[in-house]
Order: sequence, then structure tokens, then C-alpha cells
Amino acid sequence: MHTAQGRTGSTAAERIREAETAREDLWHALTAVGVTLPSLGLDAASLAAREPTPLVELGRCNLETARRLTAALHRRPE
Repeated sequence: MHTAQGRTGSTAAERIREAETAREDLWHALTAVGVTLPSLGLDAASLAAREPTPLVELGRCNLETARRLTAALHRRPE
């Protein structure tokens, strides 16, 4: 069973590893369609809690990157 925080019963380290894997998978998928989000990473504040709930930080991007991301999303079926 999955929750908003990740898998039920997972340890903090497992949740962080899962978030790192998700970030890496997203990076590869974006790179494959010519999109680079320079600030893509894990949100440090979300990792600092006693029971971390990792968030993937997409960060800011310039106008060209925003347009490439938009074009990539329009090419993908839902």
C-alpha cells in the first residue's frame, strides 16, 4: 500500500532512497526529451524532520526550458 509519503511502514532511509531514485528517473526522462532542470534535487527541508517525507524539488528554469518542457508534455499521451 502506498501513502502520500511513500510506502507504508518504510524506514526514513528507504523513503529517502525512493525519492533519490524518483529524482534520478525524472532526470533521465527529462534529458531524453531535451529538458534540463538545473535545480532538480531533493528538498533539504523535507529531509530534516525526525520522520522525513522527502519531496522532489523541481526548482526554477529559464523560458527556453519551460517551453521545452511544455512541448514535451504536449507530445506525451495521457
